[in-house]
Amino acid sequence: MISLGSRRAATALAIRLVTVVFFAFLLPNGEALAADGVLSKDDQLCLGCHGESGMEKAMADGEKLSLQIKGKAFAASAHNAMGCSACHSDIDLAKHPAPSKTKQTLREFSIAKAEACRQCHEDKSKLYEGSIHASLLRSGNPMAPLCGDCHEPHTVRAKAAAAGPINEVPCRNCHGAVFKAYAQSVHGLARAKSSDGGAPLCADCHRAHDVTAASSGNQIKDACLGCHYNALQLHKSWLPNAAHHFEAVSCPACHAPMAPRRVDLKLYDSSARERVAEKLGVPRFESRAKLADSKGQGLDALALQSLLKEFNRDNDESDTILRGRLEVDGGPEAHMLTAKGNAIKDCRACHREGAAPFQKVSISIVGPDGRPLRHGAQQEVLQAPTSVDSVRGFYAIGGTRIKLLDVLLVLALAAGVGVPIGHLSLKWLARKYLQKSGATAGEQLRADGDKREPDKVASGPDSSDS
Repeated sequence: MISLGSRRAATALAIRLVTVVFFAFLLPNGEALAADGVLSKDDQLCLGCHGESGMEKAMADGEKLSLQIKGKAFAASAHNAMGCSACHSDIDLAKHPAPSKTKQTLREFSIAKAEACRQCHEDKSKLYEGSIHASLLRSGNPMAPLCGDCHEPHTVRAKAAAAGPINEVPCRNCHGAVFKAYAQSVHGLARAKSSDGGAPLCADCHRAHDVTAASSGNQIKDACLGCHYNALQLHKSWLPNAAHHFEAVSCPACHAPMAPRRVDLKLYDSSARERVAEKLGVPRFESRAKLADSKGQGLDALALQSLLKEFNRDNDESDTILRGRLEVDGGPEAHMLTAKGNAIKDCRACHREGAAPFQKVSISIVGPDGRPLRHGAQQEVLQAPTSVDSVRGFYAIGGTRIKLLDVLLVLALAAGVGVPIGHLSLKWLARKYLQKSGATAGEQLRADGDKREPDKVASGPDSSDS
């Protein structure tokens, strides 16, 4: 038996369908719902129902899926030319809307619908598969973004993420703290004044689809130098050892002067010439670091040395060392970039005893999803004799005012230079000695020869005959 409410709903639906069909025939160009775009007759038919506010569907997990599509926004979107059926080819209009009790959750529905994007955007899908976002999705992270989270399919506009207003950037929906810091930075303020290019937006540094962890490799430095291509030459005019600073100090460490900094010692395979990465499902780093740091006070020098031995034991061909890098302490802080006139230029900010950037130390490895995994270390690891090789990636004699390391490295340098010089000196002295000994022996032989000559004359033939 059909209820009164069901009859009223069916009647309202029929009226809407008749109205849409009526206008579709009267307006051959299909300009019924959008002033700024053109909708096909088929799409007008769909929007006759889906244009109604409050239209939604209950999912298996109790969440609501909004089915409302704003006709004007869809008409102005990049997908208008394709029409509704391009993505919703599974809909049979003769049986639509069919009463059904969905077994999908809202998340499962979103993942399934993302496959429709792949049909047209295969190249972008391949880039996404190699991104940190896809890695999070594969690991089951419910917050991992899908296509529709960044590109609302019914309102998406071409290049909107790169050319749109700063307050429409989809990244801010997940990375709120980072975006807030960016908005107040020299880049964000410039972008807010003009959205037609110039100042970088998120995708300019982090890429749009093949997003990777910014702290991995040289991505931050490469992103900066992509625009500031002559930065190294400009720094050479005032900064001693500028190239060494560029390798061992991240750009935000000086250009975000209010941000706290730290020394990050990264596990590095010197044989393979790449950072050591954690394998999915094999949490070696975290378990080993926690085991070595049993008291939870941070790895000391001996524990750090033991950790390195464990990683070297895994592969006979690897040579795991540590590469030090001075960087800011956190993601939002890395985006607090200021105008170059406010950047740190006072060498004493780092190059003095007890400098703040050297008071916090971490050990890191690349995680399965590309993001770094870190474990705290005690500040003493920068001063221990066992750390001399570990910190060679950013250390310069006298640079940090760590006296013990200065002494040790000066001795090592002296030994490295002194041994070959001493060897050559001994060789030269030995040669001189042999030459002098040879000359003395020659003189003695000549003297002995001269002494025997008179004796030979005295005992000659004449004297023998007499």
